[in-house]
Amino acid sequence: MTAELHSRRTVLSTGAAVAGAAVGAVALTACSSEPGAKSGTAQAPIAAGTPLVALSDVPVGQAKAAKAPDGTDVIVARTSESACAAFSAVCTHQGCTVAPKGADLVCPCHGSVFNALTGEVKQGPANKPLPSVPVKVENGKVVTG
Repeated sequence: MTAELHSRRTVLSTGAAVAGAAVGAVALTACSSEPGAKSGTAQAPIAAGTPLVALSDVPVGQAKAAKAPDGTDVIVARTSESACAAFSAVCTHQGCTVAPKGADLVCPCHGSVFNALTGEVKQGPANKPLPSVPVKVENGKVVTG
């Protein structure tokens, strides 16, 4: 009978430890380290031909925040009189939304700075560039490509 109790006790204590670890993992997964951070979210591709902004609304050498009809946050940068580039507005550090500031894109959460025309990191803590969004100019509008 002692061996039988020992087996039950071992099974019950092991089960309790596993359950406690699982609850702890769920609690940690639900936490976000920063208000406004979009922990664990990935942006879906934007459908081709989606209008983002009028070309005339973006000064040459600068960028403008835009929102696609599906709610996706993007940055449209005017690289020349007739050309644009676009990037995801989601910071590659912890998922906050970057904002245009002159020739830079600045993350309000931790201070990362990106080049508005290329999406490249100028200042960390981010260490990856902003993902590009293919765009083209059609009839005076910047649309996804």
